[in-house]
Amino acid sequence: MSTYYQIFGGKINVVASDPSNPIKGQVWFNTATPALKYRGVTAAAWASGGNLATARRQSGAAGTQTVGLGFGGVATTGLTSATEEYDGSSWTAGGSLPSATAGLAGAGTQTVALAIGGEISTGNTNVTSEYNGTSWTGGGNLGTARYALAASGTQTVAAAFGGYTTVNLNSTEEYDGTSWTGGGNLGTARRALAGCGTQTVAAAFGGFATAVSNATEEYDGTSWTAGGNLNTARTGLAGCGIQTAALAFGGIISTTNQNATEEYNGTSWTNTTSLTTARTRLGGAGTQTAGLAFGGDSGSVTAVTEEYTGITAATKTVTST
Repeated sequence: MSTYYQIFGGKINVVASDPSNPIKGQVWFNTATPALKYRGVTAAAWASGGNLATARRQSGAAGTQTVGLGFGGVATTGLTSATEEYDGSSWTAGGSLPSATAGLAGAGTQTVALAIGGEISTGNTNVTSEYNGTSWTGGGNLGTARYALAASGTQTVAAAFGGYTTVNLNSTEEYDGTSWTGGGNLGTARRALAGCGTQTVAAAFGGFATAVSNATEEYDGTSWTAGGNLNTARTGLAGCGIQTAALAFGGIISTTNQNATEEYNGTSWTNTTSLTTARTRLGGAGTQTAGLAFGGDSGSVTAVTEEYTGITAATKTVTST
């Protein structure tokens, strides 16, 4: 039988305390414990978070896993203007949107957010609203009123793309904190897509074109180019992260809600741990390694929140059996 030294070319270090910054694969024996330990990884997982106060689908989202924001959508009683703020454990009420709106896009943080477009009681809207952590005020209007669109960026440097009027849209608009101007068109017009990133380094993925789409496109602030396809084509999905480290989750194919979760590295998508609750038209915020999924439609509108933790380095103890 080969020894550790023969395989790895070195001996196991004997130490009185764990290394402060071990590298993956490092092995040591801690005499204080005493235990044989190594630096490994913890598998990705979704865990339950606190439920929304108002169950809803087609809401806007912004922020992070521990400082999140959800606003608007369709509740059991119809369109809602309710805003909720997440602290990593529970949701509390924030300032209401100026109008009850669904199918809108969100960007920014919990205290500096944008609500973009969507559908109100009278039809599609081009309204942009800005949130300061307490209340929403009017911003510059989109050039094209639309719903089921996606967005990326911050309150003062954002992009909005895709969506639906009476047809699917491929147009992109860019926001400077005051007004929207035209950007480069998506290669594929689509609605109910997901987006993430910044105004000049964005990603768009999934949605519905002439059929349910698996296409990913990457934006450089001027034009969109094709990226790697999702493994599972779907519409009504959510996304978060950045262009080179994105997360896609949920959605629907035909009449079947999806729980599939995928990670993007800027080139290709990799399947990872699935959502516990399969659903479509959900809200999504955060990063690839710390994502937030909330609300949506799992057969009816839901208040369920889930938190994603990506693969992380962890010190592990070798135990005998």
